[in-house]
Amino acid sequence: MKKYTYTEKKDTRSGFGAGLLEAGQKNPEVVALCADLVGSLKMDAFIKEFPERFFQIGIAEANMIGIAAGLTIGGKVPFTGTFANFSTGRVYDQIRQSVAYSNKNVKICASHAGLTLGEDGATHQILEDIGLMKMLPGMTVINTCDYNQTKAATIAIAEYEGPVYLRFGRPVIPVFTDPDQKFEIGKAWMVNEGTDVTIVATGHMVWKAIEAGEQLAEMGIDAEIINIHTIKPLDEAAILKSLKKTGCVVTCEEHNKFGGLGESVARLLSTELPSPQEFVAVNDSFGESGTPDQLMTKYGLDTINIVEAVQKVMKRANK
Repeated sequence: MKKYTYTEKKDTRSGFGAGLLEAGQKNPEVVALCADLVGSLKMDAFIKEFPERFFQIGIAEANMIGIAAGLTIGGKVPFTGTFANFSTGRVYDQIRQSVAYSNKNVKICASHAGLTLGEDGATHQILEDIGLMKMLPGMTVINTCDYNQTKAATIAIAEYEGPVYLRFGRPVIPVFTDPDQKFEIGKAWMVNEGTDVTIVATGHMVWKAIEAGEQLAEMGIDAEIINIHTIKPLDEAAILKSLKKTGCVVTCEEHNKFGGLGESVARLLSTELPSPQEFVAVNDSFGESGTPDQLMTKYGLDTINIVEAVQKVMKRANK
């Protein structure tokens, strides 16, 4: 198992803030809109440097999406910012009609996704946003794993033509990816090569998968770990190549098991390479109030849950 270490922890939303500033410095057409959550979205640095390119819309998310769609007509590259719940569920009709249907170059950037929003509770912890967004034709869906990858992804989507949903989070987590990485939309990142089982993870679950891989190595199990930061378009070639070697897979996501990464992988395998699969995801449930760690444990998204899923799927694969 390849060894990954870290010297600090940062929130992925801060990676978005740093990436937005750099994207703005590179491209004068980049503009930002926020629905009264500037501090939570870490947009302060962008606003300080480019006050004339920032629009405070207030608590009017549907209006924010409509304005962003309109700004693209004049050649602007708008980044919208609010919580994932308000970025998707509250404004789905506006995204569908004004952004996706007409293929507008809007970057929908969503913080506080998943259970790790924590104490704000179930009304804010959206666990179905990946499913909502990946079903929209032409929508690119990205879910990053740490500060550095989020920063790189933010810069990359500014250069990409087309609607994007960028999902990130609130808690501080290990920073373990390369600070100088080049983010490739739709290209999986091989975290660790292995031969016994494939672990496909996204977002905050990537570090959990690395921890699980270390535990599995001590048990004599050689896990191949793949970071799927781009859920749509899915890097099907990378997944199929891995499964041809290992023969079984565990998918890991901070999302409902219905509609997320796991289902995308299951669809791929059902048509191309039927294989045993286990899901580490929220089991068709809303969340509740609690600390991020408490919630990840209660809802089965801990390192031990990945280890147990690997043992189960390998047994099913007669390994």
